[in-house]
Amino acid sequence: MNAIFCANTPYPTASSFYPSSVALVPVSPFSFKSPKRPLARSLTLENTEGSASEESVSGSSQTRRLVMLRHAESSWEDRSLRDHDRPLSKDGQADAIIVSHKLQMLGWLPELILSSDAVRTRQTLSIMQDQVRCFLDAEVHFISSFYSIAALDGQTAEHLQQIICKFARDEVLTVMCMGHNKGWEEAASMLTGSSVELKTCNAALLEATGRSWKEAFSLAGFGGWKLQGIVTPT
Repeated sequence: MNAIFCANTPYPTASSFYPSSVALVPVSPFSFKSPKRPLARSLTLENTEGSASEESVSGSSQTRRLVMLRHAESSWEDRSLRDHDRPLSKDGQADAIIVSHKLQMLGWLPELILSSDAVRTRQTLSIMQDQVRCFLDAEVHFISSFYSIAALDGQTAEHLQQIICKFARDEVLTVMCMGHNKGWEEAASMLTGSSVELKTCNAALLEATGRSWKEAFSLAGFGGWKLQGIVTPT
């Protein structure tokens, strides 16, 4: 395992909690084949300005992987903070370490990360970037609407589709979306046609095929994405 650790990280080390093997919630047979990943640039934006390149990947349809990750557990210790500003708890920090390495071992490493701008989501990503280099190499956009849309009934799945198609170039094969319940659970369930439960720091692994992300969403529709598994910290 080629983990990258920061020398002065305030977080616990992975060896304190990381299990010797990876267990997935058994929802379907799991494929360990990982697509080749071009090196992505690291980019942070505070809004949704801009759009994905019009470049297309030539040839046949390719497998598109979508990681839907709910933020790690947050702390309620400081009741004066707005919900948006609550940080991670110590358990949440430890869970983020574990899940980052599980995703690395399974080969589900994103080239593009689309994340809520809430503090707990930013901190979850920061820990993952400290632990695994590929999360640091990925292109990152913080999407403010991810925080608010997750609280609305029945709107998250369509919103995710719009944002992914806006930012994901056709050559990008793995995208990770980081956000909140109830929207993340609801969207994963709608996309796969399965009842998906996402506790804190759980990641649903979805697959569809298409020559582009737009085509993958069009062909799979709601209910057509394949749920390959759910990664959990335990």
